Amino acid sequence: MKTAKKILAVTLVAIAMASPALGQDSPVDGQKKPGTRRPRSEAKRLLNTDREPNLESAEFVPLFNGRDLAGWKVMQGTMIFEAKGGEIVGTVGRGSSTFLCTERGYQDFIFTCEMKWEEDGNTGVQVRSRMRKDARRSTVIGPQAELEDLAKKGRGWSGGIYGQNCGGWFYPLNAPEHKALKDVIDRDGWNRLTVKVTGNAFKTWVNGMPAANWVDEENEFPNGFIGLQLHAGQQGIIHWRNLKIAEL
Repeated sequence: MKTAKKILAVTLVAIAMASPALGQDSPVDGQKKPGTRRPRSEAKRLLNTDREPNLESAEFVPLFNGRDLAGWKVMQGTMIFEAKGGEIVGTVGRGSSTFLCTERGYQDFIFTCEMKWEEDGNTGVQVRSRMRKDARRSTVIGPQAELEDLAKKGRGWSGGIYGQNCGGWFYPLNAPEHKALKDVIDRDGWNRLTVKVTGNAFKTWVNGMPAANWVDEENEFPNGFIGLQLHAGQQGIIHWRNLKIAEL
């Protein structure tokens, strides 16, 4: 019995020593076991240590013409989006979350925009998303780069990736390395979100600071539209400007 215990202890020490330290290529929440499929909420999450892409590249084209919502369409809900003063302005109202989505889809790209709240609220940008239709309703599903004005008094997960209507958080910003992101949001001014999607890798930056690095291991979202969210609630006005994209 003593010999068996000694062998077990040595084995556990060896396993611990063989475990890699967390780094750019190390998962935040563990590797997938061979022959099993992890829930989406446990999908592979790596640290994003990349610099924000060069947003002045000539490859970028505007997604908003500054005058009207040509090239966009409202999906799922009935809240109001308008073009005002060179901005897209969304007004929160009663009913389900509403999305202003591009009429065409995208595969590999860098997207960036600036947004601000008139009051505390929650929003996000859908990427590679699509509609799921059933007998009762049509629903927007897919990865959403979260934007929430809660950094000073809440969790501060702006830049995280949420599975909108398809599984909840894909990449919450709950690792110790994400602590600095809690204070990156400007509660009174404009905030820049940048999303880079190549292959099955999704990376985000908020005001230039690296945030998410999520791998869509099952490649469930290979392409799709981009959408601006008005989250379900009672009130709130959200502004977007400088929306542009560079296809890769």
